[in-house]
Amino acid sequence: MLRPLAVALLAAPALAVVAAAPPADADLLAPLPHPKGYVCPRAVGPVVIDGDLSDPAWAAAPWTDDFVDIEGDRRPKPRHRTRAKMLWDDEALYIAAELDEPHVWGTIAEHDAVVFQDNDFEVFLDPDGDNHLYAELELNARNTTWDLLLSKPYKDGGRAVNGWEVIGLKTAVKVHGTLNDPRDADRGWTAEIRWPWAGLKELTAAGVPPRAGDRWRIDFSRVEWDMDVVDGKYRKVAGRPEHNWVWAPTGVIDMHRPERWGYLQFATGPGQAFRPDPSWAARDLLHRGYYAQRVYRAKHGRYADAGELALPGLAVEQTRHGFELSAGGLRLDHTAHLRAD
Repeated sequence: MLRPLAVALLAAPALAVVAAAPPADADLLAPLPHPKGYVCPRAVGPVVIDGDLSDPAWAAAPWTDDFVDIEGDRRPKPRHRTRAKMLWDDEALYIAAELDEPHVWGTIAEHDAVVFQDNDFEVFLDPDGDNHLYAELELNARNTTWDLLLSKPYKDGGRAVNGWEVIGLKTAVKVHGTLNDPRDADRGWTAEIRWPWAGLKELTAAGVPPRAGDRWRIDFSRVEWDMDVVDGKYRKVAGRPEHNWVWAPTGVIDMHRPERWGYLQFATGPGQAFRPDPSWAARDLLHRGYYAQRVYRAKHGRYADAGELALPGLAVEQTRHGFELSAGGLRLDHTAHLRAD
């Protein structure tokens, strides 16, 4: 939670038993470059939520970079293009997505079902950047949605609140081709999302609506399954996992790493430059310490002291609930703190 003099990540109870750290933790100890940033202009006119991105307002919004594999350069580039763009006004945040796909399909029609069992588009949003109390929204080519609230990441004991609903949410999809018909080739599908500020106030104590210059944390994911055609219908290839294509890669197959999401910077108009987060060096150091602690505890059965982590500039305090790490660098009068979760 962002406070005037510190950035704190809320604490969780210590584990009752020593659990092995996921193998991926050891891959997250190296310094991380500043994540991607997107400068979001104010809408110059109304945005009609119909799945069609030809509204004049969208012309002022730049596209993100094409999505990459969730593990980054370690994996091949996605075989289909995905990209997104955003706008905002006094009422809402607007998100558009374009997903190239020669065979558009979708079967799930029930709201709040597990939508990623179809090919889908997903949004992850943490307005105050504290890694806790963030939102996830998924939708498929049928415009079936799943909105859920996360108290904190799953790896830290977080649970999804499936009964949570985004107040005033509106979404629409346009299929450029024919849905669920393998006899022809499609161009893909486009999606539009209107996420009212009223549906975001409960996620943050920061100002909502945001002000020009404010930065939030956001990321996008596309789940894509390999398909066969059986008896004239699409069917997933048995035994193959899904592909995860994202805007800002997390480095591991897990979108619930909010510290690795991109930055959304609100602007008054197009053409403004992205300003990197001045707290990034401290945040990155803290999270490398966090992953180092998970690796150390899996090996030794306890958390490390500062000297045992070998991360200069990082102070370590053992606590009843695990540990707390501290690092300077937000500004001259700020220190950042991160707890065990």
